[in-house]
Amino acid sequence: MNSFGRLYRFTSFGESHGPVIGGVIDGCPANIPIDIDFIQRQLDRRRPGQSDIVSARQENDKVKFLSGIFSGKSTGAPIAFIIENKDQRSEHYEHTKDLFRPSHGDYAYFMKYGENIDFRGSGRYSARETSARVVAGAVAQLVLQRFGISIKAYVSQVGDVKVSRPYTELDLDNVDDNPLRCPDGQVAQKMHELIQQIKNQGDTIGGTVTCIISNVPPGLGEPIYDKFSARLAYAIMSINAARGFEFGKGFAAARMRGSEHNDLFYLTDDGQVRTKTNFSGGIQAGITNGMDVYFNVAFKPVSTIFREQETLNRNLQTVKYTPEGRHDPCVVPRAVPIVEAMAAVTTLDFLLINRAYEL
Repeated sequence: MNSFGRLYRFTSFGESHGPVIGGVIDGCPANIPIDIDFIQRQLDRRRPGQSDIVSARQENDKVKFLSGIFSGKSTGAPIAFIIENKDQRSEHYEHTKDLFRPSHGDYAYFMKYGENIDFRGSGRYSARETSARVVAGAVAQLVLQRFGISIKAYVSQVGDVKVSRPYTELDLDNVDDNPLRCPDGQVAQKMHELIQQIKNQGDTIGGTVTCIISNVPPGLGEPIYDKFSARLAYAIMSINAARGFEFGKGFAAARMRGSEHNDLFYLTDDGQVRTKTNFSGGIQAGITNGMDVYFNVAFKPVSTIFREQETLNRNLQTVKYTPEGRHDPCVVPRAVPIVEAMAAVTTLDFLLINRAYEL
């Protein structure tokens, strides 16, 4: 499956070292002003070469729209776009084409597709594919803005260094003030130092991204299998290197009592139903309740480490392996706009489905 969504649906195509990465968005409502500068800014936040703690690959990631936009607005037709790959160095992967690199997808892809798989920069399963998701997510955010819905994510943890304050006590407008995309400047500096230390050791490290979807109307989500929480988890866990997902109190709820975890309802002065706490993360019975939807996603360390490791080749012989190329020592700073994108397409898809019920 290379497509995501039902009413708001996008399909991505392309490989890491192919000529382009691209996509087609279907189901975008007509007459939506398309802010190309906003979409490009989101892509710029994801692209490599931004700082000394990300991959040095130099891609300007300029998006080119081919259809579906006229006079600055969506037409309702499919929105097709491409992003050129310009800084591929495929020679870095020649010596690994017959290897099953540790913790990469090489072995799994070989068993599924056979010998003729694109080994250059991990081919189709490279994180390069996520640039198409960012475009689709940015377009979705432009639609969501018309409904007052905003989505903001930030790096909340790298290794053992974490932001201790809840998101409600942070200024999320400061997320892009540092390369870590962490709204707490002091914690961001400690994260930066840790990543530099790990990078100098030829190693990598994981981390966590926290995301908040604000002003979500109540009632989004379907009973049983298409719960908002289930589809959101499905979307987020499709991101490369994602290894854990929790919303609301998440795994901490397993240590709580019902009397501690229950969110009590009350009526606001302007007649809105709200809860005094939000341990449910804005989702109850799989359907949004009008509170902020917030969640955490854990990312594993990058599999490519600059140390010699032992592995197997396609002939099942034990060999020594030392990688070449340009790789992130920690993915979470660049993962922030990707998490926002997948949250946006999920939310918009449910919003359109919900409006279909209104006759």
